[in-house]
Amino acid sequence: MLRRLFSGSKRPFDSLSEQEILGLAISSEEDDARIYLAYADQLRDAYPGSAKVFEDMAEVEHTHRNMLIDMHRRRFGDRIPLIRREHVRGFYDRKPDWLRRNQSLDQIRSEAELMEEGAARFYREAAKRTSDAETRKLLGDLALAEEGHEETARMLGERHAPEDVRAEEDETSRRQFILTYVQPGLAGLMDGSVSTLAPIFAAAFATGDTWQTFLVGLSASVGAGISMGFTEAAHDDGKLSGRGSPVKRGLASGIMTAIGGLGHALPYLIPHFWTATITAAVVVFVELWAIAFIQNRYMETPFWRATMQVVLGGSLVLAAGVLIGQG
Repeated sequence: MLRRLFSGSKRPFDSLSEQEILGLAISSEEDDARIYLAYADQLRDAYPGSAKVFEDMAEVEHTHRNMLIDMHRRRFGDRIPLIRREHVRGFYDRKPDWLRRNQSLDQIRSEAELMEEGAARFYREAAKRTSDAETRKLLGDLALAEEGHEETARMLGERHAPEDVRAEEDETSRRQFILTYVQPGLAGLMDGSVSTLAPIFAAAFATGDTWQTFLVGLSASVGAGISMGFTEAAHDDGKLSGRGSPVKRGLASGIMTAIGGLGHALPYLIPHFWTATITAAVVVFVELWAIAFIQNRYMETPFWRATMQVVLGGSLVLAAGVLIGQG
């Protein structure tokens, strides 16, 4: 709604003069070059091959800009109108800098593809609105160039990031994903699922009251989630360990801890005690096997060892909670 409210201050694309179209194209090429250089800076330490690809793509954008400036100088002189994509209604958007930071390698590659597709559409539409033959040819050529950037990126990638380098970069990206999200999330899920078993089932068998048991489970799960989240975020800023943003790790750990506990607390919203308890036990079984699967899938823990560690340990904690509650 706000976008519709404020879009009235933008110029319709059809209202632009040929000089303004060239000015818009020049500023757009400059912006895209800066974005590619920002990607290169972001990737340089972990993915030097891909960083070089984006540096070369930025150089291509600079070449396009210079061609457009030469065309503008021949037709309209040296004074280029100040018009940018955010001034034009319906023009393809670019994410601001703060939304492009900390993207994964695959997200950056996808974003670059969308940028080139949007630029090609712009040049095709701009060429339709241009009557000067030379300018129209240039815009058409740039449209074809933008469409061919995927092939250019592939060739640059083969030069700077051959298959073995790309495979290494993909593995680095996967490893970073595991360190930032999977590892703290898994620790939280294990803590939330296992550590809350004893208090929840002890409260269930001690009181026989499903609502009171739910309140105990809710408080234990939320409290554990807050504690685990702050602990994960505070004990390592990620700069030396390379584990990534402490905020992301803290959120992953805290949320998964709360989910792990709430999974077997929510069944106690069912008023019938044994129905709620049997449902909670089934949820616990699913949670423990899910943890074992994640350990095997991402942490490369042998499945039998993960099963022994998680399922057997969780079963012992569950049994302890039941015994304590009955006592």
